[in-house]
Amino acid sequence: MRLIQFIDPQDKRRVGIVRSAEAVEPLAGAPTLYALARQAVEREITLKALIDTLPTEPVVDYAALVRERRLLPPLDHPDPAHMLVTGTGLTHLGSADARDQMHQAEVETLTDSMKMFRLGLEGGKPAPGATGVQPEWFYKGDGSIVVAPYQPLSSPAFALDGGEEPEVTGLYLIGPDGTPFRVGFALGNEFSDHVMERINYLYLAHSKLRVCAFGPEIRLGELPDSVEGQVRILRDHNVIWEKPFLSGETNMSHSIANLEHHHFKYAQFRRPGDVHAHFFGTATLSFSDGVSLQPGDEIEIAADAFGRPLRNPIRMRDPEPIEIVPL
Repeated sequence: MRLIQFIDPQDKRRVGIVRSAEAVEPLAGAPTLYALARQAVEREITLKALIDTLPTEPVVDYAALVRERRLLPPLDHPDPAHMLVTGTGLTHLGSADARDQMHQAEVETLTDSMKMFRLGLEGGKPAPGATGVQPEWFYKGDGSIVVAPYQPLSSPAFALDGGEEPEVTGLYLIGPDGTPFRVGFALGNEFSDHVMERINYLYLAHSKLRVCAFGPEIRLGELPDSVEGQVRILRDHNVIWEKPFLSGETNMSHSIANLEHHHFKYAQFRRPGDVHAHFFGTATLSFSDGVSLQPGDEIEIAADAFGRPLRNPIRMRDPEPIEIVPL
């Protein structure tokens, strides 16, 4: 089952079941997926089981929702400060190659990126019940940085670059007792400043503090073992770069369970009621092929397992003067 969130013609939030590429069936009395997920946790049933009990309304035109820019992120929180956006890197087979191009020193030793990648190869997929090696981890921001599908990804005026990162994103709700519940998975564009990161790998933390997008659909249930997708960059409606990307555990050096464990092992990430969006990493970047994105370019990320593609244009924000005022 795949779901979306959208704004209806009366400017009300809605949740809809994706029935086809053209049709979405709204759920009656369900304004947000967050509320539905909390209800499922309280009733101790799966989200799908809850949705199956709800009445639906006549289908709406999916293409019209896209055209009229009425799609929302598939999961969010009423208070953006209670949504945490994070991710892991060097988790996919081949991901070290792209990173290594940025960090390779002119010595015959392994870079820190390659060392981290090899740790994942050796211990990133532990047996059930065992603890594997922890991955690289980074923070992106709270829910205020999440951009809806088809809306612009704004790069700050001080940015040196803004580049796509096509990924699978895990979406979670923390239950009343601190238990993390996985709501589902979505396509994601993690969006980073690769030029800044290339200056020095210690700038990775800075390079990740950017907006991001995921959706438009959330897929309930387990992630397929192999996710095969395509990422494209369009400029003036023409494709200037495209490449396949792979995800899913078959194509990863870490298991999803291992990545989840090393995120939620921290008590501060198990605050009841919070929502988490966690990017699982990628091995495919246009930056690695020498592409520099420009304002007005559009990023499209598609995979059959996730329905409609995720698409966002890029724009630059104006400078924002900052004055520190002593008290």
